[in-house]
Amino acid sequence: MKMGKEPARWTVEKEREVADCRVFRVITQTSRRESDGRESDWYVVDTNDFVNVVAVTAKDELVMVRQFRHGSGTFSLELPGGMVDDGEDPLSAGVRELQEETGFAGKGAAIFADCHPNPAIMNNRCHYVLVREVQQVAEVDWDENEEMAVVVLPMDKVRESCRNGEITHSLTLAALQRFWMDQS
Repeated sequence: MKMGKEPARWTVEKEREVADCRVFRVITQTSRRESDGRESDWYVVDTNDFVNVVAVTAKDELVMVRQFRHGSGTFSLELPGGMVDDGEDPLSAGVRELQEETGFAGKGAAIFADCHPNPAIMNNRCHYVLVREVQQVAEVDWDENEEMAVVVLPMDKVRESCRNGEITHSLTLAALQRFWMDQS
């Protein structure tokens, strides 16, 4: 049931870069609301799409990584993933990120869902890639600022880690929810 009228769209009139932060840019958009002509400035994080990989072993285990996250100042247990490089498709990025971060590869890689990480301030999408029957095929190949522990957990332990708050990364939680919804 829809309550009230549909909200008006805002149209971008002009845009300028405020900051270039290496992996994202902050831009100001001056936009006009179509319903009444009101003009306002909005800040947008302009960044490449993300990819998260649900990598499942033949024993129904999930390959995850634990790494330090500067935003929260804590260690985070999460799905392998990262940024989609310019000109790269999300599926290829997912397969690449899985192997670089964990050394694992598998069969039947496919995108099974996507989301807007934070549509209030970000203009990108996060694509969820499922890879089955993964196994370790190579050594990790981290970027110079990456360092993580590869963690392989039984699926029931992953569910428990979601329930008890050990897994707090919102994009990981959303990917796992979508994955488990598709399994039922």
